Amino acid sequence: MHTTRLTFRKILFLGNSITRHPPKPEIGWTNNFGMAASAQEKDYVHLLLQRFTHAAGGKAPEARIENIAEFEREYATYQIAARLKDAAAFQADTVFLCISENVPKLATQAEQDRFKVVVKELLVLVKGNGTPALYVRSGFWPDEVKDGILKQVCTELSGTFVDISHLDADEKNHARSEQKFENSDVAGHPGDAGMAAIAEAIWGAVAGKK
Repeated sequence: MHTTRLTFRKILFLGNSITRHPPKPEIGWTNNFGMAASAQEKDYVHLLLQRFTHAAGGKAPEARIENIAEFEREYATYQIAARLKDAAAFQADTVFLCISENVPKLATQAEQDRFKVVVKELLVLVKGNGTPALYVRSGFWPDEVKDGILKQVCTELSGTFVDISHLDADEKNHARSEQKFENSDVAGHPGDAGMAAIAEAIWGAVAGKK
C-alpha cells in the first residue's frame, strides 16, 4: 500500500449515538462524542481520523460528523434535502453512512421498500455531482433485514459495504464490560474495544480500496 496515494481531504460521517451523542446527564452520558467510548480519541470516528491523518503523511482531513438518528427514527417522512443540505454542501470526498440501530423494525414489505428508497435518496444527495468514496456499514446490533437493505443500496451506488454484525456477539465489545453505566442502553453501546473493532473493520475496507 502506497501512503502517498491515501489522500483524504474532506470526510463526512453520518451516524447516530455510536458516531456522536451530545451530553444527556439524565441517562448518565456527559460527553459529546461516540457513546460510550471513554474518551473522544477512542471512539471509532476519531480512531479513523487518526488513521487518515497518518496515511496522508500527517495532514489531517477536514471532517464533518453528523448524528442523523432522527432520520433513522423518522425515515418514512424525514425531509432529506432540507435537513441534510449542509452535509451535502460539504462536498466530501469520502462518505461514511453508519446507521441502522435506531430504525424501527421493518416488518412489512412496504416499510422495507420505503427504507430502501430513502437511504438511496440520502446517499445520492450527499454524493452530489462528485464521485466520493462511499462506505456503508451494517448495524452494531445486527438486523438481517435492515442490514440487507443497506448493503443492497450501497452496492447499487458502487459503494463498499462493511459488515460489523459479528461484533455484538462478543461481550468485550460492549461498554458494560469496561465501565459501569446505570443506563442499560448506554452500557450496551460499544466501549473502547468495540469502537476499536469498528474502526479496524472500516479502515480495512478503506485501505483495501487503495
